[in-house]
Amino acid sequence: MSQLSILTRAEIESMGPPIPEELGETDVPEVFLRELALRHVASLSAPTTANVAELLHLPQSLTEELLHDLYREKLIDISSRSLSGFAHYVMLERGWERLVELRKQSGYAGPAPVSLEAYTHMMRLQAIPFRPATMETVRAAFRDLVLPDSLLQTLGCVINSRSSLFLTGLPGTGKTAVSERMNKALFGFIWIPYAVEIDGQVIRIFDPLCHRQVPQKTSATEHDRRWVEIERPLVMVGGELTLENTDLVWSESTNFYEAPFQLKSNGGTLVIDDFGRQRVAPQDLLNRWIMPLERRVDFLTLHNGKKIEVPFEQLVIFSTNVETKELVDEAFLRRMGYRARLELPNGEAYAEIFSRAAAFSGLAMDQGAVDHVLRKYSAEGRQMKSCEPRDLLSRVIDICNFEGSQPRLTPDLIDLAWNHYFGTGHGFSQSRSLAAGAGPSAIESLVV
Repeated sequence: MSQLSILTRAEIESMGPPIPEELGETDVPEVFLRELALRHVASLSAPTTANVAELLHLPQSLTEELLHDLYREKLIDISSRSLSGFAHYVMLERGWERLVELRKQSGYAGPAPVSLEAYTHMMRLQAIPFRPATMETVRAAFRDLVLPDSLLQTLGCVINSRSSLFLTGLPGTGKTAVSERMNKALFGFIWIPYAVEIDGQVIRIFDPLCHRQVPQKTSATEHDRRWVEIERPLVMVGGELTLENTDLVWSESTNFYEAPFQLKSNGGTLVIDDFGRQRVAPQDLLNRWIMPLERRVDFLTLHNGKKIEVPFEQLVIFSTNVETKELVDEAFLRRMGYRARLELPNGEAYAEIFSRAAAFSGLAMDQGAVDHVLRKYSAEGRQMKSCEPRDLLSRVIDICNFEGSQPRLTPDLIDLAWNHYFGTGHGFSQSRSLAAGAGPSAIESLVV
């Protein structure tokens, strides 16, 4: 921890966490590291200093110290030595007996963890993006969406302040799309540990399902390999969320903890999608997080009842189509940060969304196609939604692929896609099929 504590944000970003040169600099009890080394020796068919060091993610010199201690305790033996001086090991009976005892306490057998203090320090050091968001960077992050400048400004302020955001709007207005793109405006990468050690217990932090590792540059400065560089994480949770999910998850089969989703989102963005539809009452969830949102610390409980303080350093978005007054009162909202509402698009905005979606899908179009779609909305008195251009165009492409034709936009194809999407028709019309060269028997076979 002492090495990390004297580094600046810029040094961490450019060099990464420094390599520990002594076991004391790992900031993890040596007895824990020895026990972890013993687990790795037992897992290997031909354990050597090099391959145990690779599993521990520690320098070979430090790994050699740990293995020598295990040798002196008569838990392992040295079978031979390489020309470089590093040893080959075998497990002894006493070592196997100790391993049985250790597995009852913890089954963790991954990279060496870091201390909770080191993790907290690094998360606080990296929480604020190295460069603040500007209108240009926000526009770039939301370039595929059509949003008013007033909303982009609000989103930029949320990103820079890392305050929570209560995002509301009717279904189909783009709340999920906006939430997903908020994270793109957070500049830079961050370092997180594979795991954290607390009183001999392990919390696994790195999760390949939530964290995307940055490819290591061959010219990069050597760093402490107990840490991994990742893109700022985006974690989304929906209706499956329960209050129990917000605490540590203890596995009886592995005897170590899995970090809850809010801990995995540190340094990035946490989206509570479709807020109000969870298996936990909205008030209960907000009461659980009101202190973390205000103080940027959270409290988790070990299975022995001990409370630990962990960083709560992420941008939190509550996205909902439920009326706000049904979820929380005004006094509660004032403590949450920013609020924004996404409205249904007008004709001009819809046309722009449709044009961008067509270009993204590789469909050539003209103003006549947009006008045809807009007339259909007007004729049916249907509200336009931001998600519908993408969905309609997707169905046009599906129809063309099914027919084996080049995807294109025509009034007949738009009508057919419209019927499939809104359920207002019954398949291929006779006039279009005949125009396409299909006979009556083909029409009958396609209509259900």
